[in-house]
Amino acid sequence: MSAALEIAAVGMRAHQAALDTIAGNISNMNTTAYKRSDLRFSELLSVADVADTKQSADFVSGVLEVATPAYGIQGQLDVTGSANDLAIDGQGFLELIGPGGKTLLWRGGALKVLEDGHLGTASGYMLKAAIAMPQDATSFAIARDGTVTAVIASGETEEVGRLDLARPADGADLVRLDGGLYQVADEGQLLAAKPGDEGLGELVQASLERSNVDLNREMVDLLVAQRAYAANAQVLKAADEINGVANGLRR
Repeated sequence: MSAALEIAAVGMRAHQAALDTIAGNISNMNTTAYKRSDLRFSELLSVADVADTKQSADFVSGVLEVATPAYGIQGQLDVTGSANDLAIDGQGFLELIGPGGKTLLWRGGALKVLEDGHLGTASGYMLKAAIAMPQDATSFAIARDGTVTAVIASGETEEVGRLDLARPADGADLVRLDGGLYQVADEGQLLAAKPGDEGLGELVQASLERSNVDLNREMVDLLVAQRAYAANAQVLKAADEINGVANGLRR
């Protein structure tokens, strides 16, 4: 395949990935605590020998696309009035116990008391803090500093535990999973602290965090990616026509 055809194909694949990323952001703009993905491009270089000078030269051999969640951008907090809703006002995450005992990270959402009496997410993951609710508890309260208090049937309150927050030492180690969950890549480190410390933020009960997707920005990025894709398609078409003319001349 000629260089022009190859370069155009690489460009089309790269900007198709950009379009897919933007589409994912737009489709999740109403998803609780969703973090938009930023797609970054970088050149892939290959080294080839230059025979006449006995040196080597770098040639572009492709484009690497890396989508990273913009988890450092806070979404707007909306008051819901439901004690089961929980949001984080800051950059931290709540730790959950996932399948096989793996640690999952969560930006908040709906809580519930699981069948075993522990506090967990509406999807069934237990909080790593292992907050056990009394059997006669009628409701619970979560303070901004993470203190969890249960209200029992008699009307008295009882402190049942505390929630800490965490964040990855390196944002590049954060891997997005389904259901609004995240995980730190292998050998990645987590930094944990009390809510209010280390810039991790505080907990806000009866509130939910909106996604940080800005529709205006996504539409601008969409137009740019569409035009870049169309430009590469034109290059591909022109290169194909030129090759067709050259093949005709040989006959």
